[in-house]
Amino acid sequence: MKLSGKVAIVTGAASGMGKAIAERFAQEGAKVVASDLNAEGVQAVVRGIEAKGGTAIAVAANVAKEEDVQNLVDTAVSTYGTVDILINNAGIMDNFVPAAEITDELWERVFAVNTTGPMRTTRKVLPIFMEKKSGAIVNIASIGGLQGSRAGAAYTASKHAVIGFTKNVGFQYAEYGIRCNAIAPGGVNTNIGTTMNNPSQFGMGKAMSGASNNPRAGEPEEIAAVALFLASDDASFVNGAVVTADAGWTAY
Repeated sequence: MKLSGKVAIVTGAASGMGKAIAERFAQEGAKVVASDLNAEGVQAVVRGIEAKGGTAIAVAANVAKEEDVQNLVDTAVSTYGTVDILINNAGIMDNFVPAAEITDELWERVFAVNTTGPMRTTRKVLPIFMEKKSGAIVNIASIGGLQGSRAGAAYTASKHAVIGFTKNVGFQYAEYGIRCNAIAPGGVNTNIGTTMNNPSQFGMGKAMSGASNNPRAGEPEEIAAVALFLASDDASFVNGAVVTADAGWTAY
C-alpha cells in the first residue's frame, strides 16, 4: 500500500473528487481526516471507509473560516499524532459571472474558499512538515487556472492564484523535504454545479464556447489516482508542478 501509516487531511471530502480521494487514500493505508462543510455527508463517507476496513475521522469545517482550519489540523494531530499529507480540494464555482457583472461579495466568497482556504491549511501544516522534514501538499486547481475563460472572472482568478501559490510553496520549502503540487482537472462529473445558481448567460456562453472540444468528462476516481501519485513517494522528484488531467482538452 502506497500510503501505509500516513495521515492525510482531505478538504471537501463529502462528495465528488474529495470523496474519491479520501476513499482511495484509505484503501492505500492512510489514516484519513475527511473534512467538509457538509457534516452529514462527510460522516457518511467516513462510515463507508470504515465499513471497508479503512481508518478515518470526519471533521466538519468551512475552510473559509480560520477557526475551522485551526480545529481541523489540531484534530488531526490530536487523533493521529501528526499530518503527512494535505489535499486542498474544497472549492466553489462563481456562476460564470464576467468582470463587468461581478460583485465584491461574490469575488470575496470565491477567493475565501478557493484560494484563502488552501493558504490557511497550508500555513497550518507547514510547521509540522518542516519539523519532520517531510510532507506532501496537493492542491486541486483547475484548467480554469491555466486558461482564460473556462469559468467566470472570480473562479478563473482564484485558480490561477492557487497555481501560483503551489509553485511558490513547492520551491521555497523544498529543502525541508516538502513537496507541493497541483492538479488541474478538466470537466469532471461532480456536484460542484450545485454551488451555482442563476448563472450569467453572457459569461456562461463565453466559457462554454470551447466545450465541444472536450474529448470527455472525467470521473472523480481518475483525479484520485493522480492525487495518490502526487501524495506518494512515487512522486518524490515531482515538486511545484501542475498536472493537467483533462483527457487532452487543453492540448487542443
